[in-house]
Amino acid sequence: MTAKRRLTIDDLFEIRMVADPQISPDGRRVAFVVSTLDRDSNRYRSAIWMVDADDGSEPYRYTTGGGLDSSPRWSPTSGDKIAFLSDRSGRNQVHLMAADGGESEQLTSGDDPASDINWSVDGSTIYYVKKTGEKFNSETDTKVLRTLRNRMDGEGFWDGRRKHIFAVAIDKGSEPRQITTGDWDSTQPAPSPDGQRIAFCSNRSDDRDATTRVDVWIQNLETGETEQVTPGDGTYGSPSWSPDGERLAYIGHPSVDPWGPTTLDNLFVREIGSGEDRALMGGMDREPGASGMSDIRYNVPAQRPVWTNDGSLLTLLGDEGSVHIYRCGADGSPSAVIDGQQDIQSFSTSNDGTLAYASSSLTEPTDVFIMTPDGTSRLTNMNAGYLDSVELAAVEEIRYESDPGVEVHGWLLKPPAFNSSARYPAIIEVHGGPHGMYSTGFFHEMQLLAARGYVVLMTNPRGSTGYGQEWVAGTKEDWGGADYRDVIAGADYLAGLDFVDASRLGIAGGSYGGYMVNWALGQTDRFRAAVSQRSTANRASLYGTSDINWSYNDWEYGGTPYENHEFYRERSPLTYVENIKTPILLLHSENDLRCPISQSEEFFTALQLHGCPSEFVRFPDESHGLSRTGQPKHRVERLERICGWFDRYL
Repeated sequence: MTAKRRLTIDDLFEIRMVADPQISPDGRRVAFVVSTLDRDSNRYRSAIWMVDADDGSEPYRYTTGGGLDSSPRWSPTSGDKIAFLSDRSGRNQVHLMAADGGESEQLTSGDDPASDINWSVDGSTIYYVKKTGEKFNSETDTKVLRTLRNRMDGEGFWDGRRKHIFAVAIDKGSEPRQITTGDWDSTQPAPSPDGQRIAFCSNRSDDRDATTRVDVWIQNLETGETEQVTPGDGTYGSPSWSPDGERLAYIGHPSVDPWGPTTLDNLFVREIGSGEDRALMGGMDREPGASGMSDIRYNVPAQRPVWTNDGSLLTLLGDEGSVHIYRCGADGSPSAVIDGQQDIQSFSTSNDGTLAYASSSLTEPTDVFIMTPDGTSRLTNMNAGYLDSVELAAVEEIRYESDPGVEVHGWLLKPPAFNSSARYPAIIEVHGGPHGMYSTGFFHEMQLLAARGYVVLMTNPRGSTGYGQEWVAGTKEDWGGADYRDVIAGADYLAGLDFVDASRLGIAGGSYGGYMVNWALGQTDRFRAAVSQRSTANRASLYGTSDINWSYNDWEYGGTPYENHEFYRERSPLTYVENIKTPILLLHSENDLRCPISQSEEFFTALQLHGCPSEFVRFPDESHGLSRTGQPKHRVERLERICGWFDRYL
């Protein structure tokens, strides 16, 4: 038997990222997306694969394009065709292909990509979203800014065009037609079962370019008349019609005191006839959706609620780092359908209720599973060969006390071939958000650090999702307070382990996690090395330079920096830079519009002036999502620099 090797940076090119399983209406087959990183072309490649659901046969590749094929969607009822998105013509466009294979037909074209495809219930039409309208500056390469919401990380600066819903009939030669219009975005199309209406999401308020509110709307496809479903007091989306068309499910929350933007989402049902809305998850203290984080995901769609034959709804639900599937009945009594320590990213159902889902664990990348009345079984094992060749870190779920009576949850990774008599250096990792969570899904970077000989602690301090309303709102007007104490308690936990060398502790994090790294170094000298990525250091200057910080920071920091300047200064890492002696590596993307690179520029200048050992690495042509969707060569270099820094100082 061949000895297993340790995981390396180059394993990024070995792992197949599985996503978006779509089961056929008859429940016999599942289409899904497989993505990989291509070293030679320095890009991503995605293809649609197929697997039979009931005969144990091997998965096979369904599309053969050399670019990005994604979002497979079966034609309803018959299931004889599959619509999907492909960039084989240059930009993502809607394609159609026989379910049994063959040549694809391109249904849409143009310079703007299509997204968010959805079939009409009768199978005659495909709805999708694309940009339309005139650019602000079509005659020049300058940027014109006229609204507060004028940029978005990963998309760039707004050019004046809006996203709208289009429809294209599958008959050959049919021309697409625009369904929604107006000086606002309209997305997430959901055609009604009778084909007469379409539900969608849009912010049509008078101050739409100064807020992040979103509402669910219904438009009559014949008359064009629209009706606002949700009350305009928060963020709502993911519309999904009941099979009889008499109810509409959606997910969202009002932004209300005292929780503001961290108010937990709920799953709602609108009775179309009476206009009554019902919340189905009251008392759960958890919210629908998936907020788990991983660097081994690509082409994972947002999951909408799915109706079952008995009139209940299926939804994802995050709970203490795991993501499960829950059933919510009309009486508002949620119950787990699939739970346990796993990270489920998306799912679909067939006409008879068979459920296909994509799930990963801390030691296995995502695969496709199926649930029938006979139980749950695995349909794919797309990384079996890879996993057979690699010795992964052992992972242990842990809990430790922070403030008196406050328990913090996380996971400890031990190096392969772990020796309990040895003394290892250790790294505590802080996730971004802060309103997200480290999950029970596979994370290449964490496994890599363990393979390099580090004990790694992944924690979900206050501010994280998956632990209830009080926990997710735990950073309100207290960034660097309770959350910092939770992180430092994690360092205490590591230092107390017999196999950890307490004199060799490191800390790393990105986005909010980068803020926490910067903050921690100004408060304590207990860390020997640090890596801060896509971070913030000056919360006042961030307010006016980030794409979205202005939309939530009034709540997080108790007002604007112009009203509450002293608090912004008090909770900015830059204020304490003269205290920092820990060697720190700053990694930042030059096109980051979420946490602009100017934040690291300010911090690095101050670090250098105060004599702190520091290095600043700038990644060109990358946005905030470098670690998850960046160019493969930059993802590799990023990991090389992280490992190199910790190897040097720890």
